Amino acid sequence: MSHKVYLVGAGPGDTGLLTLKGKTCIERADVIVYDYLAADALLQYARKDAELIYAGKKGGDHTLTQTEINALLIRKASQGHTVTRLKGGDPFIFGRGGEEIEALIDAGISFEVVPGVTSAIAAPAYAGIPLTHRKFTSTVTFITGHENPDKEASNINWKALADMGGTLVFLMGVKNLPNIVSRLRQRGMNENTPAALVRWGTTTKQQTVTGTLATIIENVRIAGLTSPCIIVVGDVVALREKMQWFENRPLFGKKIVVTRARAQASGMVAQLTDLGAECLEYPVIRTIPPEDDTRLDQAIDALSTYHWVIFTSVNGVDFFFNRLEENGYDARAFGGLRTACIGPVTAERLRSHGIATDILPDSFRAESIINAFQNEPMTGKRVLLPRAAEARMVLPEELIRMGAEVDEIAVYRTVDDTEHIGQLIRQLENQAIDLITFTSSSTVTNFKKLLPKDRFDALMAHTAIAAIGPITAETAEKNGFQVDISADTYTIPGLCDAIVRHYQNTGR
Repeated sequence: MSHKVYLVGAGPGDTGLLTLKGKTCIERADVIVYDYLAADALLQYARKDAELIYAGKKGGDHTLTQTEINALLIRKASQGHTVTRLKGGDPFIFGRGGEEIEALIDAGISFEVVPGVTSAIAAPAYAGIPLTHRKFTSTVTFITGHENPDKEASNINWKALADMGGTLVFLMGVKNLPNIVSRLRQRGMNENTPAALVRWGTTTKQQTVTGTLATIIENVRIAGLTSPCIIVVGDVVALREKMQWFENRPLFGKKIVVTRARAQASGMVAQLTDLGAECLEYPVIRTIPPEDDTRLDQAIDALSTYHWVIFTSVNGVDFFFNRLEENGYDARAFGGLRTACIGPVTAERLRSHGIATDILPDSFRAESIINAFQNEPMTGKRVLLPRAAEARMVLPEELIRMGAEVDEIAVYRTVDDTEHIGQLIRQLENQAIDLITFTSSSTVTNFKKLLPKDRFDALMAHTAIAAIGPITAETAEKNGFQVDISADTYTIPGLCDAIVRHYQNTGR
């Protein structure tokens, strides 16, 4: 029995522009057939057991022909699968969605169409170009830019386009730009008419080139623009000078490497991306459980005998509570216990388990929590310290000096993540990376180990370094890195703020 095929517009590139219904279709699909222009990040919503099939559809390089794609959709649906066909932009705006639907109808396959935000609208908007404006024009025309310039007769009424004015939007037309400009000018459009090309619109790689019909070809050539591009012709292009916003973001155009473990990287990536950066996720560490949970299990069983539990990181909270629940306990096991946390994010994660922290120092480092305990009578108090296996000894040593009995127990450990090191080294060789971020001493040491010793200085010569705080910065400097940015507030938002200030002050 066949299932339904959902023809889903993936939007123009910014994953935030995917519709809620489109996201639902990705989540429920057994099979996802996706195009080159459908952002890979959208596939994170797919089920782990979903079959992902790349259909290509890149200009001049189609992995599957349209006929093969049609047959694939029919075959997978006929096998009883729910299929989501993920297409860049909107399926019906020069997306050949109509041809796929006709094939499904002929085969008796049930389908739904989920519209997407078309790049024809989104790319100009992100470039600061409103397609209509009552002071300029009330009409907008969408035209394929893919038409073969060598054919004798065009299906496009170039005379009507030139005479009508308004805003003209050509999709997939960068290769045909000279032909498009020539035909418009030959049919009478003024050579001073403003024009713009927007490449990779709505993404952190967005690039916009403006000019007039008389200059745009040369401007594009100088800029080296290639597909995918949207071409906009009309007086509204002049509004970009004061309306551009997306490319004005403080970190726009910066390539920033995020080295923290992938499980913890999403928040940082989201913040940097919102600020305009292109984030390259190259996690150099992974957090995994300890080799032996015996001591942790014993501590959990004896939790009521402790006076304090101190959490030094989000990872510590996560791994501790995972093991707590695996042993059949929940937050009630903390009855009568007092807690302390390093950093508001750690405290927030603890609160998500129903427990408010009793001590939250002003500064987010181990030394600060020692100061916070100065007014607490610690003699004879039992303290449980669940944290990383490789953590510094400052905190337990100082607590013991105060008279406490400290059980320091590893609830997780960090190991090297070498999966993407080859790609990272190539990016460094090409001087394509502006900044590398370190959020812990372990990310520093593991990153250093992954780089060839004899090429370290050359690879790092053109790249800035940002550290989340003084301890991480000190570790980086001891490992030979020149630290350009160190956050005053030792959190991810604090690090992002420091990065923005650095680029604002340096003007680079």
